[in-house]
Amino acid sequence: MRKFIREESSIGKLILLIGMLLAVPLLALPFYPEESGDAPAFLIPAAFSILLGLVIGFLTRHKKEAYNYRGHLYASSMTVLAAWGYGILAGAAPFLLAGRLGVVQALFEAVSGWTTTGLSVVDVREAGRLFLFHRSFMQFCGGLGFVMMMIIFVQERESVNLYNAEGHPDRLMPNLGKTARAISLMYCGFLAVGTLAYVVAGMSVFDSINHAMCALSTGGFSTQTDSIGAYGSIAVDTITCILMLIGTTNFAVLLLLVQGRLKKVLQVSEMRFMFGVLAVSVPLAAWSLGSHLLVGKSGESFRQAGFNVISALSTTGFSTMGYQDWPQSAIGIMILLMLIGGGIGSTAGGLKLTRVYIMMRMAAENLKERVSSGRRISIPYYRNAQGRQLIDEKLYKQTGSFAVTYLLLFITGSLLLTETADCDLAEAMFEFSSSLGTVGLSIGITGPATNNATLLVEMAGMLLGRLEIFIVPIGCYCLFDRIRTAGRSFRIRQTRPDMENAVHFR
Repeated sequence: MRKFIREESSIGKLILLIGMLLAVPLLALPFYPEESGDAPAFLIPAAFSILLGLVIGFLTRHKKEAYNYRGHLYASSMTVLAAWGYGILAGAAPFLLAGRLGVVQALFEAVSGWTTTGLSVVDVREAGRLFLFHRSFMQFCGGLGFVMMMIIFVQERESVNLYNAEGHPDRLMPNLGKTARAISLMYCGFLAVGTLAYVVAGMSVFDSINHAMCALSTGGFSTQTDSIGAYGSIAVDTITCILMLIGTTNFAVLLLLVQGRLKKVLQVSEMRFMFGVLAVSVPLAAWSLGSHLLVGKSGESFRQAGFNVISALSTTGFSTMGYQDWPQSAIGIMILLMLIGGGIGSTAGGLKLTRVYIMMRMAAENLKERVSSGRRISIPYYRNAQGRQLIDEKLYKQTGSFAVTYLLLFITGSLLLTETADCDLAEAMFEFSSSLGTVGLSIGITGPATNNATLLVEMAGMLLGRLEIFIVPIGCYCLFDRIRTAGRSFRIRQTRPDMENAVHFR
């Protein structure tokens, strides 16, 4: 059986993995037997996915195509996109089979779960524990990604291409499988510590597991209507902030932290930039809240500002209060933080701290060139977990093109939301920056009563943000190209059988 799984195609393995993940919530049944009526809603799609994965594996296990670099890029992008597409359909199935949500709502909840966004249309007061756990577990797994989870258990020749296509920039170990296992061990270790800390702080075990999963994955789903604010506990707030910061930190930097190499962690440009952004944003947000909403309550202003600023920058989406009454200046700060996002190579979304740092560094270099003599020579660089990295023209172009595309999507999505949600531009910008950055904070637009058009716009933003934008058009183009090439091959075989071998897939 193990040899068979190793030999089957990547998409077969990924679908098989998704089926196994869908069955995990059933492990809670012994503790909550009264939820057994919801078991078929998970058992049916889980069994179907496992069977489908095995069938696809059996049919494709000997089909190995030789690709050039471009072909590998296309195939990997299409495989990752197909896996995420199937994962969304499978993740939505339990909500549909149990009659909990409509089609668009179920798809929205699955997209929000797997992409670790946290915007929700589920009324958590009426949802069963299996469904609450299912939402949290989707975010926990989505933080790693389907490909990362597959590599933990089995590696293949295409693993490196799939790993890169899903948006994982770093390797912690020389071997990719060891890298995936090291990340998973850290991830699960932090989950255990976080869960225990929540229990000590007074949370129930069920709530502790769910919130620890969603904080580490920077997801933001909660078992409470008022999110973390429902607990009204400084201890819970503090634990959540620590877990959110861990979740938004690059996995390679976390390994350095686990190894006790704190000095090297503090040398990483992204970490220094993150703490700098927080040092500026928290006092500004606290001042804004203290001047308008929490007048005369400076301590409460700093507490609320600190938690919600970390939640926005880490792209987690937990909250301690509603944002409908927040002053416009504080709302503007939150939008900016959600656009910046968390660490590259972490579970967070957004533009990413490293990209913003590089753009600011290049802007500063450009300014220096304009005011200095022509003989000045400067070699810009930044530090990551591996050491000093040169900011060359290629990196600058890649960073700039991604940032421009990201901001264009942000503007487009915000304008669309003003029409579909009938809201003002500031509210639309808040909500769509939350969607595109996979944050999950809401100003009141997204909820059980939200119309389908608004949900579809936000779903598009969540998917593009989680998959780093470019993989989506590349995967779609690859799929179209495969269909077109297959159609051309079929027509040639019909008209000229002797040319059957003249057309090959790229």
